[in-house]
Amino acid sequence: MGRVQFADYAKVYVKGGHGGAGAVHFRREKYVPHGGPDGGDGGAGGDVILRGNEQLNTLLDLRYRKYVNAKDGNRGESSKRKGKDGEDEILEAPLGCVVYDADTKERLGEITDHEQEIVVAEGGKGGLGNWHFRSSTNQTPRHAQDGEEGEQRAIEIELKLIADVGLVGFPNAGKSTLLSAISGAKPKIDSYPFTTLQPNLGVVTMPDYRTFVMADIPGIIEEAHEGRGLGIQFLRHIERNNVLLFMVSSQQDIEYEYEALLDELRAYRSDLLDKPRILAITKMDLQENFELDKEKKLDLDIPVVEISSATNYHIDELKEIIWEQIQAVEKSKEDTESSG
Repeated sequence: MGRVQFADYAKVYVKGGHGGAGAVHFRREKYVPHGGPDGGDGGAGGDVILRGNEQLNTLLDLRYRKYVNAKDGNRGESSKRKGKDGEDEILEAPLGCVVYDADTKERLGEITDHEQEIVVAEGGKGGLGNWHFRSSTNQTPRHAQDGEEGEQRAIEIELKLIADVGLVGFPNAGKSTLLSAISGAKPKIDSYPFTTLQPNLGVVTMPDYRTFVMADIPGIIEEAHEGRGLGIQFLRHIERNNVLLFMVSSQQDIEYEYEALLDELRAYRSDLLDKPRILAITKMDLQENFELDKEKKLDLDIPVVEISSATNYHIDELKEIIWEQIQAVEKSKEDTESSG
């Protein structure tokens, strides 16, 4: 089996560095034979940090880093000198990642910007040196604090692809063929189910230097939200798409398949249906005279476009409709931000 080229999930055991111990030391100089305590504090342990990197688009590297430990802090030194802090350990991740505590399922944060950082395991505090413990009744304290243990936990990192439009459909609906036809992406294409085993991204270029990003999500099957098939592994990618392009083959029961896809998204996360939707009826080149029978026509309150990726039938029209929907979403976001 070939090496996996994409990963959207990783589980990593992380541990912050141990804090350095405080020092027990007394001032000793030639003419000060009975100097007081001057043991310095221990250095703090390093943190384990998840950092956004816009150049990455997969969690593949983190899949192979099962255990990650930050460096320990150094012991305190004489003359009240603090020990050196332990070095942080940086885990670089693509934008669109959400990180959880694997045991409690607490959401620790989300990476949305380049170089954004989330501390997933804090280093322990350094111990206090013995000079902190001097008092009128104890001028020569002979003890100092140990450093604290660093935080340790298992974390789960999920990548949700960021794209302007996501393709939603059952296997063999023509999603990969469309992505290949209108972008530079080269997904694997064949005539059997589950050809697409991982999401594919493509940049679609239009006249006047307009571009948008399209994501081909692996085919969903009925009851995918319950764990059947491959679709459940990738439903989360739909969450980050501004527009959903539903694709149903002209050779199938169009209304039934469209409603079945809506049911799967509704069962997974009902708010996904609040996103703008477009329905593309694919493989029209297999229809006589490129027309659907009257009984196959749909009366929906969303744009419906009959297309053929093989012949470019209505492809330009589809791209313009997608562009209009994307712009409407962007304007809505701008209006919300300005009013807030």
